[in-house]
Order: sequence, then C-alpha cells, then structure tokens
Amino acid sequence: MQDIRDAILADDTAALDGQPVPESYRGITVHADEADMFEGMASREKDPRKSLHLDDVPTPEVAPGEALVAVMASAINYNTVWTSIFEPVSTFSFLKRYGKISPLAKRHDLPYHVVGSDLAGVVIKTGEGVHTWKPGDKVVAHCLSVELEAPDGHDDTMMDPEQRIWGFETNFGGLAELALVKTNQLMPKPDHLTWEEAASPGLVNSTAYRQLVSANGANMTQGDVVLIWGASGGLGSYATQFALNGGATPVCVVSSPEKAEICRKMGAELIIDRSAEGYKFWSDPETQDPREWKRFGQKIRELTGGDDPDIVFEHPGRETFGASVYVAKRGGTIVTCASTSGFMHQYDNRYLWMNLKRIIGSHFANYKEAYLANRLVAQGAIHPTVSRVYPLHETGEAANDVHHNSHQGKVGVLGLAPEEGLGVTNTEKREQHLEAINRFRGV
Repeated sequence: MQDIRDAILADDTAALDGQPVPESYRGITVHADEADMFEGMASREKDPRKSLHLDDVPTPEVAPGEALVAVMASAINYNTVWTSIFEPVSTFSFLKRYGKISPLAKRHDLPYHVVGSDLAGVVIKTGEGVHTWKPGDKVVAHCLSVELEAPDGHDDTMMDPEQRIWGFETNFGGLAELALVKTNQLMPKPDHLTWEEAASPGLVNSTAYRQLVSANGANMTQGDVVLIWGASGGLGSYATQFALNGGATPVCVVSSPEKAEICRKMGAELIIDRSAEGYKFWSDPETQDPREWKRFGQKIRELTGGDDPDIVFEHPGRETFGASVYVAKRGGTIVTCASTSGFMHQYDNRYLWMNLKRIIGSHFANYKEAYLANRLVAQGAIHPTVSRVYPLHETGEAANDVHHNSHQGKVGVLGLAPEEGLGVTNTEKREQHLEAINRFRGV
C-alpha cells in the first residue's frame, strides 16, 4: 500500500500499471454482530463513533467491468449515518439480498460492511472488458451501482430493478484505502481541486442535479422560485448553487445566522432563518399546525414580492413536508428525497389535489446526470462545499458531526492522502475559483 501511495504522491501514476494489489487494506466498517447494539435507543442518542470501526480487510476480487481504486479521499453522507446507527434497517439485509443474485455479487455478503459512497483517487486495477479506464487514471466515483440485465433501466438506469447505492447497499465503499466500483461509476477528477475537495460533491451534487435540474426531477427553468430547505447543508448547498447557476431564484431556509451568511456568500439574497422566526410546524408529536404553514408562506411571499415557490426542494421529510406541500404554488412541484427528520410524511391533501400540485420522488442520479453534474464542477461553475476534513481513523467523529447537524456543507475524510491540499494539477484554474472553493472552510 505504501508503494501505491508513494507513486500517486510522486505523480508517477504509470508505475501503478502492473503494481501488485495489496492482499488487504484498511477500511471503515460496521459489524453484523453489532446490528442490535443501539436497540431501544432514540435515533439522536445512537453514536456512530461506537459502531464505525477501522479494520484491516481482505482486498476483493476485481470482476469484469470493475475497477479497484486507491482512495485518496472520501466524504460523509447521511447514508453513512444511517448505516452506522442501523436505521431504518441494518444494511446487512441489503448485502444479503444483493449476494443472492450472482456468484460475483456474493462477494458483498460479508459479516462486515465497508461503507462510504464518495471517493477521489487513482485506478490501480481494472477487470476484463474495461477499455475506457486504466491504471493511473485520476477519478471520482458516483455511487450508482447497477446491473442493467433487465430492460427497465435502459431508458433511465435509476429504474433498473437491481439498482443500488454503492457503499450503502453494496460493500467495499469509499471510506477506505481501496474501493471496488463498477467502471461505469467513474468520472474524471476535476483537475483544479484537491483530493478531499474532488471527493466531496459526488453523492450530494448528483442527487441535487437530478432532483432540481433534470427532467427526471423538477426540471427547473430560468425565473423559477425555488424553496431550498437546509440551504447550507450537504444537499442544499448544491441546490442553492444550481438554482443560482440556472437563472432561478433560491429562497434559502437555514437555522442560524452563520448558515445564512454562507448562503449570502454563495450569492443568495432571499433567506429565512427558521430558528430566528420560531416556526413550529408541529404543535405536538402527532399534530401539525397549519397556522405555522401559513405564516411561513407569508414570509416567502414577503421576500419574493408575492410569489409562491415554483419548486420546493425537499429532504428533511416528516418535520417540514406538510409545510412544503402548503407553500408550493398552484401547479407547483415538491421534489423529495432522503427524509432526514423522518420517513413518515403527513400533509393536507386538499392543498395538493385542489391546487394541482405534484410530488416527485427523486433518488440519486443516473450516470448521465452524475457526469453532467461532475462536469459543472470541473468547469468551475459549481464548487465543493467542504467545511472540515478528518483523517480516516476519525471517521466516527465525522459521521457524528453529520448525525447531529453540527457541520456545514460536506465533511471530508482523507484516505491514502497524508494531508489536505494535495492532488491539484491545474493551479491557474484553481486561482480563478479559490474564494468560492474555500467559502465553507472552517465554518
């Protein structure tokens, strides 16, 4: 592993062709025999630092159409939090189900799960039948793992019945020194970004692109008013950038003055600090308060000059969904994913059906959408939102930050990279965008 790291740090990527693959590597895992460790505890009390382990694990076989990647950096997503607290179900049920479809898929059904759905790194080995990628290529990976043996996915790969999220519903994820991916997950690493910056957009950038920009999502157009929950967070920070970049008007919902300031730095002008306004959409755990929906809607109109949102970018879920349906304009769209505050949504259907609104479910992105989202990052039109970076052995702490929403943007994790700031090969482009690249740092 040290020889691989040294070759990458020396930018001698040609030396990786034919380099022996290590028999094992270090990865962040959860253990099947600990899946009940938090039983009976409230979600907020479950501690990822207790369930995420740094283990030495065997290197998997590289099958046709796959690549083994030396991971220089990765990042935390909410699916790693779900994995670490075994909610809504243990991910070992996903691995067991996947293992039944073929002998090669059986490799993933193990008593440990190497987690993580982002990476930036260098290809060190490819399987048979791979022609586009070779050892030494600097890459990032999107997290759609898809079999494409059924007809359903050939129009939109997200519709494939064997579609999975790599590192969440599959094994050998990116929070590790090595990762196993299908080569149709790979994309060129943006050359003006460091390893940790390049790793961080992956899942959330592609998810926000499909959810907001793609015709498979809200199909945002110029002039749209877009209400964005958690506008300075992992998903919301990219939705805010896409809205601004695409000629829409974001209305950014945040929970503190510090988060509001980040949105202003991104270029947003219409901001609601929900904590300062004191919105309480639930009068008790079972009852929502429509008067608060109305007060929230009035605030949006006050900011927009009387307009309701054409699009509501939804991901908190249970806590906010009733308000989201209410405030969307007549004929407007609520596009939803994730549900970080709870999966059981409640809303008043009268405001949906009588006002001809639409709810669209959105989940990650297909390869084309992920590629286009990454291309915007490479062009410097969309920027990474890294606020803090942890070493691999402190991944539990990083996941705990995300679990308790004590972070901004994305939290990065170093893999083989010994320190931050490495991996840039286009310094001229970086200088052009340095302020935007760094605007989440240290917040």
